[in-house]
Amino acid sequence: MTQPNNAQSTDYQARMDQIPDHLFVKCPICGSSFYSKKLGKYNECPECHYGFRIGAQKRIALICDPDSFEEMDAHIKAPDRFSGDAKYMGKLQKARQTTDLDESVLTGIGTIDGHKVGIGVMDARFIMGSLGTATGEKITRLFEKCTLEDLPVIMFTASGGARMQEGINSLMQMAKVSAAVADHSDKGLLYISVLTDPTTGGVTASFAMEGDIMISEPHALIGFAGRRVIEKTIQQVPPKDFQRAETLLKNGFLDQIVRRPALKQYLAKMLAWN
Repeated sequence: MTQPNNAQSTDYQARMDQIPDHLFVKCPICGSSFYSKKLGKYNECPECHYGFRIGAQKRIALICDPDSFEEMDAHIKAPDRFSGDAKYMGKLQKARQTTDLDESVLTGIGTIDGHKVGIGVMDARFIMGSLGTATGEKITRLFEKCTLEDLPVIMFTASGGARMQEGINSLMQMAKVSAAVADHSDKGLLYISVLTDPTTGGVTASFAMEGDIMISEPHALIGFAGRRVIEKTIQQVPPKDFQRAETLLKNGFLDQIVRRPALKQYLAKMLAWN
């Protein structure tokens, strides 16, 4: 067989270098590979409808009426007491550059089909959407504001759990946010929890599962402990669909699974009935 000469090899490599990255995408759920543009506006697998992870700003654009969202507490960041941890500070800086957010949640007031509502969106790109002190403070303030103004709240959760770099300060956010959710509920106000992929750890063990209406996107990973931890603890291999939205719906932990293209209309209907 004829071997390509150096000129041919150089030309081939030059053409390969011109091909953009991520031209084809593989779905982590059904395994199908497809041209990335087939993800479409909603970043959804065309085969199984799994919703690929998206940033908080894009989520707001998909859900809220145009130019209706007003961000709250954008200035809140991790407290100075953590500034001595250079490695953690480096992670925060990188996350801020990647997401254009100062923390792992974006909160504010907007409208959905004309209905005014408080909205919180966690962003898995920001240190895996981990729950830190600033994250908990922003979510708490959102619920407190909506309690005062008699507004419903919609939380889009996406998290790997409590932020281990902040230790017990992070874990305390579970109780802090839950108290604000309880005050909001005691006033008879609606809280809709939208669990997206992934929602795990302390977020699942607190405010993510405290909604009056519990919905999720198809095939979202929802659980507390990770699969490997559970396998080692119970000495068994859980089924393949373990901790997936469809299994939670079947067992009564969710009210509905809603695909992204229908989500805004579904939420608008819930708000209209409120």
